[in-house]
Amino acid sequence: MLQGSLSARRVERQSPLMAGLHRITTGVLTGLGVSVVGLSALSFHWQSVWAANYNHLQASRTLEQKLQESAALLEQHHLSAVRRPGQLVPTSSQQLLHLVPPPVTASSRGLPLLATLPRQPIPAGY
Repeated sequence: MLQGSLSARRVERQSPLMAGLHRITTGVLTGLGVSVVGLSALSFHWQSVWAANYNHLQASRTLEQKLQESAALLEQHHLSAVRRPGQLVPTSSQQLLHLVPPPVTASSRGLPLLATLPRQPIPAGY
């Protein structure tokens, strides 16, 4: 009974204008549904990109803070050396030593410059 009363053919025969309006609204609703799904997918994508960029920003802020702390430690170390003038030796051009640079080997070419320097811990209090 319900199937017969709501059949599309019967409505189309009785009111062609109503059937056309029904098809238009069905198409519009289908288009809206597809666009909502598409915009939701784009929204999730943009949110994940934003989260990744935010993580990179936090990492760069952390690195910047560590860099500033390192610069402050170096500055304190150099200022403490200046405060003790007895440890500083005045130099002149006669006292300079000119060293021959070491030969470049294939294994040392790939190393960064800082990796070749000896590492010494900074005593506490500097």
